[in-house]
Amino acid sequence: MTPGSSSFLEFLADHQPELIPGRRGLPEGVAIEAPHGTTIVAAVFDKGVVIAGDRRATMGNVIAQRDIEKVFPADEYSAVGIAGTAGLAVEMVRLFQLELEHYEKIEGTVLSLEGKANRLTTMIRGNLGMAMQGLAVVPLFAGYDLDLGRGRIFNYDVTGGRSEERGFAATGSGSVFARGSLKKLYHKDLTARQAATLVVQALYDAADDDSATGGPDLARKIFPIVSLITEDGFRRLTEAEVSEIAVSITDERLIHPNGPQAPLL
Repeated sequence: MTPGSSSFLEFLADHQPELIPGRRGLPEGVAIEAPHGTTIVAAVFDKGVVIAGDRRATMGNVIAQRDIEKVFPADEYSAVGIAGTAGLAVEMVRLFQLELEHYEKIEGTVLSLEGKANRLTTMIRGNLGMAMQGLAVVPLFAGYDLDLGRGRIFNYDVTGGRSEERGFAATGSGSVFARGSLKKLYHKDLTARQAATLVVQALYDAADDDSATGGPDLARKIFPIVSLITEDGFRRLTEAEVSEIAVSITDERLIHPNGPQAPLL
């Protein structure tokens, strides 16, 4: 069991490949209907990056879960938000966390943010077979680059194709509507509080037009997961902090249902 590589994924592939999600085959001719999670948004602000996700998981036209968590810390300076098949996505995130922890223990140093993004690319590409059978996982990766001293966001497709997004990004079924909201309200000099409000506004707009995205649920006290990553590390906003933002947005929407408007120049 001596690890021959700093990659936990390679180590697992050598010893117990059946534990890798993408290595499991599905019976031919069988369609699996599994809960899917959306929508994830992220935005860069003056001291880092914020990443957030709604709480709804759907299975066809049914709400499978109202309080699913879709945003997880990958390590101290990065986070990943999941869209797609919920069960596989959560398993992939856990494997990704182990991958980064394993590398740090073997090499005695942490991967660069670019290196972390590349490792996630490999894992998504390894799940391509499952994606072709309808069990796709499409994460959004964000983190604070200690070398460059700023927040960065990476978007992926089902094949593992990676692109770095400038300013903001969104993925999932409500991403079109969330991206429109972000495009309207984003500016590069956002504070942490403004960035957190911005992503909740985007999720609210996505939920307004996409049935698979859940907005703030004041009755059940279910609010989006919002996390900040700065030079001080990863911090998930408390329920009280997100609740305050969500309530203020909801109150404002009672007056202006379509939300805030971008200033005309």
